[in-house]
Amino acid sequence: MTTKRFAELGLSTELLKAIDKLGFEQASPIQAEAIPVLMTGKDVVGQSQTGSGKTAAFAIPAIEKVKPELRAVQVLILCPTRELAVQVSEEVHKLALFKRGITALPIYGGQSYERQFWGLKQGAQIVIGTPGRVMDHMRRGTLRLEQTGLVILDEADVMLNMGFRDDIETILKAAPATRQTVFFSATMPKAIRELIEHHSREPINVKVEQRAMTVPTVEQVYYEVDRRYKVELLTRLIDIHDLKLGIIFCNTKRMVDDLVEALEAQGYLADRLHGDMTQAMRDRVMQKFRKSGLEFLVATDIAARGIDVDDVQVVFNYDLPYDGEDYVHRIGRTGRAGRAGRAISFASGRELFQIRNIERFTNMRIQRAKIPTAEEVHEARESFFLDKVRATLAAGQYKRQDHIIERLLEEGFNSTDIASALIHHLQTDEAAAVRNVPREPANPPRPPGPATRPRREPQSYDASPRAESRPRERFGNDRGGSERSSAPPWKQKDQAQKGTGERPVSPTTPMPGLMRPAKPAAPASPTFVPSPQAPPAHVEQAPDKTFSDAEIMDSVRVSGPKTENAGAIAPKPAAGAAKVRHSRATPTGQTRLWVGIGSEHGVKPIDMVNVVAGETGLPGKVVGTVDVREKHLFMDVSAEHAFAIISRLNRTQVLGRKIKAKVA
Repeated sequence: MTTKRFAELGLSTELLKAIDKLGFEQASPIQAEAIPVLMTGKDVVGQSQTGSGKTAAFAIPAIEKVKPELRAVQVLILCPTRELAVQVSEEVHKLALFKRGITALPIYGGQSYERQFWGLKQGAQIVIGTPGRVMDHMRRGTLRLEQTGLVILDEADVMLNMGFRDDIETILKAAPATRQTVFFSATMPKAIRELIEHHSREPINVKVEQRAMTVPTVEQVYYEVDRRYKVELLTRLIDIHDLKLGIIFCNTKRMVDDLVEALEAQGYLADRLHGDMTQAMRDRVMQKFRKSGLEFLVATDIAARGIDVDDVQVVFNYDLPYDGEDYVHRIGRTGRAGRAGRAISFASGRELFQIRNIERFTNMRIQRAKIPTAEEVHEARESFFLDKVRATLAAGQYKRQDHIIERLLEEGFNSTDIASALIHHLQTDEAAAVRNVPREPANPPRPPGPATRPRREPQSYDASPRAESRPRERFGNDRGGSERSSAPPWKQKDQAQKGTGERPVSPTTPMPGLMRPAKPAAPASPTFVPSPQAPPAHVEQAPDKTFSDAEIMDSVRVSGPKTENAGAIAPKPAAGAAKVRHSRATPTGQTRLWVGIGSEHGVKPIDMVNVVAGETGLPGKVVGTVDVREKHLFMDVSAEHAFAIISRLNRTQVLGRKIKAKVA
């Protein structure tokens, strides 16, 4: 299956700029096949599996066909559910970022009519809605389709299964007969074929065929984990398996950069490989990787073509690939030359359907694995250390220090205490010996930061605190969504020990262990440090303060219905920690939101920062002043992202309460 860059599809400069800003380099198979056909104006029937990138496949041509000067509904996109309508709307907003004068409006049940009336009156050109609410607006006369030249039915088979057949028929009959009609569906039952025959004119079928392929003998597993905890799980797996050389695949350049930063901050030797780098930079990175100067290479598919390194221990699918063929190409980077290989994939929510698609494509079963607990990681580190000591004792390759040991014994110390003290000094020395390795600069230059970062040597262990990463949603995952849950699955076992006298461990708590000791200057307990992305104008910096284990466990914040896969954990600031100032004036470039939760519900400013960042994937700096009142609060957010933040907040829960958010 051939792949194409978006630049090869004849798109406008504005769209290519938006796609590049999102960090994508190549089109998925369904996008490469459908976009050129849709641009010709012909009716299309697209068939591809969930998660293959269908949303962008029809959204990009739809945006290109809109005339900004015409303030009328020109494109109508029908979706089966309100969640999908919102998701498609957000994708359209991102893609139309540089297209001036184009407005997209989601309309669905459960949302205020006033907002929808206002948007339609202002002349939204792209309407994304559910059949029921679209029909409602048509009956009221607030939605007219006389100027509609493109009608798209997304997940047509699902809409028919939900009983929208009559509504769809009515909507299609109301649209002009000369319109372009597009059907996208994962399956093609008889009812869909009948609908296509009645309402399409000589449609062109676009179907991404998947031919069966075999994969090398590689151990394949997947973990079900929320996207907010992927970094923590990744580092746990690296430590528990003592991995020294691996490739981590992401779907976007931005995700590659974010993940490299997170790994470097935790002391791992990692570097990036993606399309924004010059060939000379790629060559230098690959040379370091082949010589084991790097532990982990984080790459996109298009940049990783042709990687041929025999000793790769593991391939991580940090983001699942768009189709089974890409999956086969990825895991083929390990297990070469008869060596054992391991392929580990991360999935959450509807991405599990992609796992099933990959299984059908490869004719192999991918086993679901259990997420390791902090105690299992601790035990693994001790085992690795003991193995090193045993190997050294067996080989006899050490200088004897009998005279020192005899002096200590004569002074009354027993042999166990002497050995424990020596191991303690060994740990401290190894942590202090972690050298700083200069990183290859990215292209274009990244924002200024520390000149050097502590890196983890292959045989040294550093217990620097975990850094939270908020990966953005994948461009091709057009059915995914943000899971809003209380705790990741590994936390359940950790919390179960709370009553046993053992220290409870949360996913963001540095994992204790013999092999990765704390740095000498670090406090014994985790320290709350305000996010570097937080706006400095609204934060007063107080002296560092450590928190007790009880405070750490009490800081768990619930953001949505509880599941076993996700959670939002934020340290609870105590007196003297960073505080958010309250201000009545809204700064330039920000929008003030009203949120229906206040101090009587126990909410604090840091909770709202965490919820916005966790639900939207945006950096913490988009949130400015948070003014908490008794029954509600006011929150200043970036005007550019205000609509997306309102949309997310209205579909989530804070401290177990469903909240309402709107422009103040």
